[in-house]
Amino acid sequence: MSVSDPISDMLTSIRNACKARHKKVDVPSSKLKIEIAKALLNEKYVNNFKTIDDRKQGVLRIYLKYDTDNKSVIAGLERVSTPGRRIYVNRGRIPRVLGGMGTALISTSRGVMTDKEARTRGVGGEVLCFIW
Repeated sequence: MSVSDPISDMLTSIRNACKARHKKVDVPSSKLKIEIAKALLNEKYVNNFKTIDDRKQGVLRIYLKYDTDNKSVIAGLERVSTPGRRIYVNRGRIPRVLGGMGTALISTSRGVMTDKEARTRGVGGEVLCFIW
């Protein structure tokens, strides 16, 4: 079965695993998904991630993070740019998620970065998703 939007599938898997209180979630690996996982790790939304070689595409294992009340650190994930509707922003129009409390992931010419990094470096790009 071909997947038309693998990033959306990854975000849905993370969202469902958080609601089910799983410790980890496995998704098929790709370079873009690894960069998204790095951004999630840098922003402290997940504990860790690793890639597992299965002699095919590979598996990206993401270890989810919970607080002391066993509530997920990730309250919400929203896919912004889809294959049928790409959303691009320039450096002056980078969105703020929940007034700066959340994070937007931007795919730029310099790699995947958060909205704060993109503003600091003065670059725009495709808005992948919002995380809060």
